[in-house]
Amino acid sequence: AKVNLDLAYENRKTEEEKQLIIKACYKNLIFNLADFVRNQGATKEEVLDKVTFKNEHYLEEALKNGRKIILTTAHYGNWELLSLSIAAQFTPLSIVGRDLDSGVMNEILTANREQFNVELLSKSGAMKGMMKALKVNRTVGILVDQNTASNEGLLIDFFDKKARHTPSAAILSRKFDALLIPAFIKTYDHKNYVVEFYEPFETNNSENKDKDILNSVNQQAKVTQKIIEDKPDEWFWLHKRWKNQYEELYK
Repeated sequence: AKVNLDLAYENRKTEEEKQLIIKACYKNLIFNLADFVRNQGATKEEVLDKVTFKNEHYLEEALKNGRKIILTTAHYGNWELLSLSIAAQFTPLSIVGRDLDSGVMNEILTANREQFNVELLSKSGAMKGMMKALKVNRTVGILVDQNTASNEGLLIDFFDKKARHTPSAAILSRKFDALLIPAFIKTYDHKNYVVEFYEPFETNNSENKDKDILNSVNQQAKVTQKIIEDKPDEWFWLHKRWKNQYEELYK
């Protein structure tokens, strides 16, 4: 977490400010875990009682117009509650998630994530599952804030440092003419949550495919960075976000 904060902010934040963000990051994870347990078998009403939606017209209009939709988000705030609340209020979802190493815990996680017609797609082979979902007009959700291998991600600027970013959402958006809608969840008391949708955008479909996808990926990264900058204490700073380009700093 400290390496990430040093890379992101350099001397623009004091050591004390960085330590406070790290502590808040751990605190957020603890509250997320507690809420995850409470959501086991919860009703739609119980989930939605905790959530307020903002700018939901972006999603509602896209659904009304029959658009294929890809929701992009990050490991930010209570991201597990984000998918549950959207599925409970608006639309079935197909989301990408990594299987846990523990089989028992993975079963619990899957059962929790798949409430309210949420389909969990394993990160391994997720592209095929997302394509299948989009073909039948299921809304797809994908986390776009983690490091990737050199052969899997595109090199972009994130907090003015080079980082690898997954092109999956951009590739699918271009292929299926799907609307990209950023969606993030935040809280100030770990009891009440705000799910905010941001202005949708499309991936261009010109003769220059590589440029189209890179521009879309850069836009996704900029939105994610803006959310983190506005309230950095809720991002998952523990992930080695810049490992692909700054591996030696994490040793």
